[in-house]
Amino acid sequence: MTIIGMLHHRLDPKTVIKSYAYAAVARAEGAQFFYFTPKSVNFDNRTIKGKVYEEGQWHERVMPFPDVIYNAGSPEKLSVSKAIIEKLKKEIPFTTHSIGNKWNVMERLKAAKEFAHYLIPSEMVGNVEKFHNFIAHYKRAVFKPIDGRKGKGIYFITKIGNAFEVRVNSEKRNYTLAQLNELLKEQLASGTFIMQPYIKSMTKSGQVYDFRLHVQKNGEGKWVVTTVYPRIAPNGSIIPNINSGGFTNYLDPFLEQEFKNEAYNIRRTLEHFAMSLAHHLDDIQMEKFGEVIDEIGIDVGLDEQQKIWMYEVNWRPGCPPAFYLELDVVVHSIRYAMYLAQNHNVIKQEIMERKYKNLDTALGLPIIAITGSAGKTTSKAFLASILSTKWKVFESKDYWNTTEHTKKHAQEIDSSHEAVVLEYGMAYPGIITNHCSIIQPNISIVTNIGLAHVGNFDGDVRKVAMAKSELIHGMNQKGLLILNKDDDNSKYLSTQQFQGEILTVGIHTDATYQAYDIQYKESGMSFKMNLQGQEIALYIPILGEHHVYNALNAIAVADYLGVSPLEIKAGLNFKKPPRRLTLYNCRDQITVIDDTVHSHPQGVRAAIDVLSNIAKNRKIAIIGQMRELGDLREQEYRKVGEYICEQEIEILITYGFRTEEMGAAALAKGMNKANIYHFTNKEELHKLLEKIVKPHDTILVKGASKTNMFETVKFLDQTYQA
Repeated sequence: MTIIGMLHHRLDPKTVIKSYAYAAVARAEGAQFFYFTPKSVNFDNRTIKGKVYEEGQWHERVMPFPDVIYNAGSPEKLSVSKAIIEKLKKEIPFTTHSIGNKWNVMERLKAAKEFAHYLIPSEMVGNVEKFHNFIAHYKRAVFKPIDGRKGKGIYFITKIGNAFEVRVNSEKRNYTLAQLNELLKEQLASGTFIMQPYIKSMTKSGQVYDFRLHVQKNGEGKWVVTTVYPRIAPNGSIIPNINSGGFTNYLDPFLEQEFKNEAYNIRRTLEHFAMSLAHHLDDIQMEKFGEVIDEIGIDVGLDEQQKIWMYEVNWRPGCPPAFYLELDVVVHSIRYAMYLAQNHNVIKQEIMERKYKNLDTALGLPIIAITGSAGKTTSKAFLASILSTKWKVFESKDYWNTTEHTKKHAQEIDSSHEAVVLEYGMAYPGIITNHCSIIQPNISIVTNIGLAHVGNFDGDVRKVAMAKSELIHGMNQKGLLILNKDDDNSKYLSTQQFQGEILTVGIHTDATYQAYDIQYKESGMSFKMNLQGQEIALYIPILGEHHVYNALNAIAVADYLGVSPLEIKAGLNFKKPPRRLTLYNCRDQITVIDDTVHSHPQGVRAAIDVLSNIAKNRKIAIIGQMRELGDLREQEYRKVGEYICEQEIEILITYGFRTEEMGAAALAKGMNKANIYHFTNKEELHKLLEKIVKPHDTILVKGASKTNMFETVKFLDQTYQA
């Protein structure tokens, strides 16, 4: 039996009239139905304290998580529980999702162009002057709130010489310029308003009317026209909305009375328009947001030439004001909810395929570029490995990330490649712009914003972020962007003008792709996440929580491109980039951790975390120089030294110019002076290691390639070869 939960912001279902109809129809259709609010959800035991309708009364019951949720509450009032609702969405399919306010919908339709010629020209009202420029051109204007409902707060304003006629409902009043300006300022202070030219439909008897087109998905998941009906304004009013005193009529008699021989054609035109627009908005919702919608109400008018003009599109429209039509609406809603519960994974796969098809058609083959202060190479390796389970992939070589490398890649990519995965490195402003001018990506990942190369940016991490933002500006502006929700410095990235889709990854905050239950395993990490509506357990063969972020970057892109969870799981078993937390198991159970490619404060702390988590006995950290920190060197070296002490590393050995500052900070924090060493000569460092290394030690060697710390890894491996 399908369990349907109705989510609402009101505590008492008795105050939600349609809850009775939904409960009754659900029972008749063989489904179990209950009503609940967000705060009644218990994620620990996957139960909800809801209310069921039995024997004419609502009774409180503890219910299991439903198979599907009918989302019935006000988005504005439910927004206080956004975190709970987003978490529910990751586990349970929702029958519908908000398509946005009136302005958002019209902007989507305008951008998609297919329905743009049905739209009444609309503008956001920023100030009084803008309104006057508008009405000077159109003479008659509608001034209404962007989130208005039920016909409330709508002003019809006509310019008559230097004066203005203002109509609200059936009231009409003349205003001077000063009086109108005062009214406009008062309304603009209360919220956001839009303005449109006033296009009205008039019956033969002089009454204003419009049509409500009510469209839904049925029990087979297909769009159907539930009803089309005219709404007629009372005498003296120009608002036909039912809540403002308007009334309805049956469609066929109304059309025959007003249009005679054209009645049948107009009916078919309205029905065809309703179905076409429903499919179109559903496609946009799936391709842009990865969501479905199940019901819309479209308000349209006809001008004197019988051209359709679209007034607005309503998400979750009210039930038609006739009992039999209300039941028709509820039956479709319940049957579709049952269909969605049974076919959720199929629909999810269809969404992924449609998004990929859309990207492929609009942008060509997927060209993915990755930048960031850390994690570029590993994210690239994960993603190329996953996509290779499905396509022929061009992957840039390990650490080939300069503009000269990108020029070579441009020559090597050919028509046989079905996806391209590249790494864009950056040490100065303008470099990523050059990358993008050689190969423009349509999918981009910014792993994080850290202190790598910060010395080249006056020690200001915000300037690093602006240089990384060159990828956002240089990519296809309607593509896909992946950002790290947990990274504080990523807030400095310039995303305001980006027109494509942004997805986020995270561990500690709510993100589009979020990992949890992260655990260190032998030679790797395990974690869980919700993917395509189901919980999935994953493993990556590389140590460190920071590498879970790199895996999430790859998963986000692969999921967007329609790769299945099974293929993603297989692809995560990737070929690890060399010298990235590579383990050497030596004799006497001595373990050496090689992390000698790059070195910056964020990466050093991540490597120390790995050392702390995998060492079973004594921990030794050999830390080399961190380059290009500029004026931040002393401060960051001190922080690393303090962190090493906090993590209870028993022995600290620093190597290179000024690195003794780390040891001094560890000493000041309380580390034993006898366990702190500093060298500028590797031979002397290696002689020390021969003296102090003991069985069962775990030794981290961390440093940038230019400091040649890998020589110490080789020394340890050869000296203690198993």
